[in-house]
Amino acid sequence: MSKVASGKIKGPTAKLLDEFNASIMFDKELYSEDIEGSIAHVKMLCKQKIIDENSRDKIINGLLTIKKEIEDGKYKFDIKDEDIHMSIENRLTELIGKDAKKMHTARSRNDQVALDFRLFVLRKNYEIVDLLLSLQKVLLNIATKNIDTLLPGMTHLQHAQPINFAYHILAYMSMFKRDIERFENSKERNNISPIGCAALAGTPYPTDREYEAKLLGFDSVSINCLDTVSDRDFALEILFNISVLMMHISRLSEEIILWSSSEFGFVELSDEYSTSSSIMPQKKNPDVPELLRGKTGRVYGNLISLLTVLKGLPLAYNKDMQEDKEGVFDSVKTAEISIKILTKAVESMSIKKEAMQKATKIGHLSATDLADYLTQKCGYAFRDAYKLTGEIVGYADENDKDVSELTLEEIQKFEPSVKEDIVDILQLKNSMNARNSQGGTSKDSTKKQIEYFQKWINEAAI
Repeated sequence: MSKVASGKIKGPTAKLLDEFNASIMFDKELYSEDIEGSIAHVKMLCKQKIIDENSRDKIINGLLTIKKEIEDGKYKFDIKDEDIHMSIENRLTELIGKDAKKMHTARSRNDQVALDFRLFVLRKNYEIVDLLLSLQKVLLNIATKNIDTLLPGMTHLQHAQPINFAYHILAYMSMFKRDIERFENSKERNNISPIGCAALAGTPYPTDREYEAKLLGFDSVSINCLDTVSDRDFALEILFNISVLMMHISRLSEEIILWSSSEFGFVELSDEYSTSSSIMPQKKNPDVPELLRGKTGRVYGNLISLLTVLKGLPLAYNKDMQEDKEGVFDSVKTAEISIKILTKAVESMSIKKEAMQKATKIGHLSATDLADYLTQKCGYAFRDAYKLTGEIVGYADENDKDVSELTLEEIQKFEPSVKEDIVDILQLKNSMNARNSQGGTSKDSTKKQIEYFQKWINEAAI
């Protein structure tokens, strides 16, 4: 037997339909979840005296044999079996005979696939979190070593104010922290068992959904069976969470690409995670961050694809929903390898502190401090102080100086009431440390942020 027997369909289906209709070549990814779900189901059936202990044990032993066959590479996946559920059921029938047919009592492929897919997604949420925590540890280590490393903070990709490199890295730690929280929240919200809903309306058998849910590690069972078999919100959530994660990875990748260019020279990627040009032997290309940036569009497409599949479906299950898995499998694999290689690339990256320091002398990064000084100590309205500061910056440009290099006498040409303390205030490190408000870039504030993230990582890893 290769397909579900039907009283409605009398003749064989066309080979082309078999190829078009089958999902076995991609949903075989769910073999472990399918076997786990079936084992829990037959345990419940036996507990409720729907099948006997002998049938239960034969089915479980047969399923474990199939799992080992698959993991040892000895199992044959055949397109004639249509999907992973029928493939395993057909092989089980070959192994143990007619008792295999009892396994499907009180369930449908509708709730079976909903269970398998949900288990897969819930587990991948946690696996991605673990990978992100490893990335966070690497970023935190970089931050800890670069509290005193000055670099230009930018807006509009123009030099704006002096910050430290640790502070910049901590901005990405904040992004990835939110990503971790999204994956964790999705796991908590969607840890609900669909099994026992059958095709769409429940079952007349005296099942125990709560018992089966507990065996599978769910917190509870779903409320409405009609909704449950057609619900793919959990799949959309992981696709969205991965899309936001990859957007954050892409932003960091873009900065690494810029920083590693000759124009910046802030970092150098290791030879291990760089490539050479096919024609220019002097080049060292940042292919890892470029590919990470490119793969972001791929996961966006998977999210939009599933949203489009689901947007017009009537209740309950429809065959369209077979298109729910490949995009999720692809996005999960993309996210996992992307986090792993980003972690390694960043960990092995060299930080060019001198180049960062040199770049802070471009763009008059402490000009805002001068405007604030004129406002606070010389009685200027801020807009007037802003205008005068612009004139002083123009003077500095004409004399090939950064505003932080101006002497007291040069500044007093524009405002005689300025005191000697302005010279220290305009020094770049002092400018950075002056921004000591909560969440700011000062050394003290940066240390507090590092302490916060260290505590958070330690608690998250428990």
